[in-house]
Amino acid sequence: MSRKEDFIQHINEGYLSKGESIILGGAMLDGEAFADAHIKIPLKTLNRHGLIAGATGTGKTKTIQVLSEQLSSFGIPILMMDIKGDFSGIAKEGEEKPFITERHAKINIPYKIARFPVELMSLSEQSGVRLRSTISEFGPVLFSRILDLNDTQTGVISVIFKYCVDNKMPLLDLKDIKKVINYITEEGKAEIEESYGKISTSTTGTILRKIIELEQQGADLFFGEMSFDINDLMRFDENGKGYINIIRLTDIQDKPKLFSTFMLSLLAEIYNQMPEKGDSDQPELVIFIDEAHLIFKEASKTLLEQIETIVKLIRSKGVGVYFITQNPMDVPSGVLAQLGLKIQHALRAFTANDRQAIKQTADNYPSSDFYKTDELLTSLGIGEALVTALNEKGIPTPLAATMMRAPASRMDVLTESEIHDINAKSKLVRKYSEIIDRESAYEMLNKKIAIIEEEVAKREEDQAVEKRGNSEPSTASAVGKSVLKVLTSATFIRGAFGVLRKLLRK
Repeated sequence: MSRKEDFIQHINEGYLSKGESIILGGAMLDGEAFADAHIKIPLKTLNRHGLIAGATGTGKTKTIQVLSEQLSSFGIPILMMDIKGDFSGIAKEGEEKPFITERHAKINIPYKIARFPVELMSLSEQSGVRLRSTISEFGPVLFSRILDLNDTQTGVISVIFKYCVDNKMPLLDLKDIKKVINYITEEGKAEIEESYGKISTSTTGTILRKIIELEQQGADLFFGEMSFDINDLMRFDENGKGYINIIRLTDIQDKPKLFSTFMLSLLAEIYNQMPEKGDSDQPELVIFIDEAHLIFKEASKTLLEQIETIVKLIRSKGVGVYFITQNPMDVPSGVLAQLGLKIQHALRAFTANDRQAIKQTADNYPSSDFYKTDELLTSLGIGEALVTALNEKGIPTPLAATMMRAPASRMDVLTESEIHDINAKSKLVRKYSEIIDRESAYEMLNKKIAIIEEEVAKREEDQAVEKRGNSEPSTASAVGKSVLKVLTSATFIRGAFGVLRKLLRK
């Protein structure tokens, strides 16, 4: 058997799939793509998470587009974090071009243009489905971790949440929790100390500063009502295709804390609400996180631990999470260890540090008799990638240099008018466009403070009146004293005249 034949057999045996699978492309050896050696990923393993990495311009975006299209075709909804604004074209049909049909002929995969159902979403003021969550839904522990609070500060946040629950004060947005913090250190200090113990003003001051920092990154737009229902991510069009929900994040690249906040809350919400699925034939939802280093770059140790924990557990709910970044070293090792599918596009080695990173990356992939992985990583062309996955038994597949298939949808962004048309037809845009500002802790405490101030003013007025009464006699009292004085004088005069008359008679 020749080396090529041996390679083809090696790939076909390693990527054999009895159930439904998606096809990424055709395997390559020594720069040649083979039509009869397809790289298949079983649907049932796609909840095992994954990584798509590679230098700028190597084809990561198109790979994500291909994955999303095929998942949608199998009725699997997608949630995509679009940092650069590259993915919206998936809503429109692609264009058949000579270089695409030539590529597909090499790997023996028919090419057919298609479009897919899309919802455009936003965390900020961009048009689309508005994503929001309340402070109460976060809970004290998660909210504290987002703010990177220590144990003492976390304890104060727990007291704040407990106080609001006990007094039926909803914590909906950031102005609510800021108002509570101000209240417990001023007007309500005595009330809090009596029921919950003393709270240091320096501690509440630190918490308040961290909330303001989060607010300055745009979190005031995220916290509030109405809260987004994660069930609205699991929708299908009339043809049974899963919706591709694209969160437009082009305006928050410089706000990593807001991005981390949203990601952690979303993963936690999905984990808490979705039922256990066990080993199902396909995932319920697949999440793509573009520019994943933004999550990990500014995240605290506790936040990283929380993300790692949720990534470990969420696959049991039938959810797959896929991180997209330039260098796989951007993703913490604890998260990398949880990933089943790895698609590695080319890396560039310009410095000694780059070469060291490439060697470390190569060590994360299975050894191969057909490739020198570290050398291959720098020689892959655009639209080519190293792939390793899990087969249906959960065993890692052979490492395969792959010529990736092309997207069936448009490989470009939508125009503003096309974005407007999608949003105008969206039921979710209408559902979440209304901003609700019902009575919550902010308004309730303002009323409580107003009552306290009114009572204090009345008490001070009563005390002032009483003080004047003790220091200055009333008009009636003064008149009485004058009358008494007059009567006393008259009696004295009458008595004196009586004595004088008696003396004159003698």
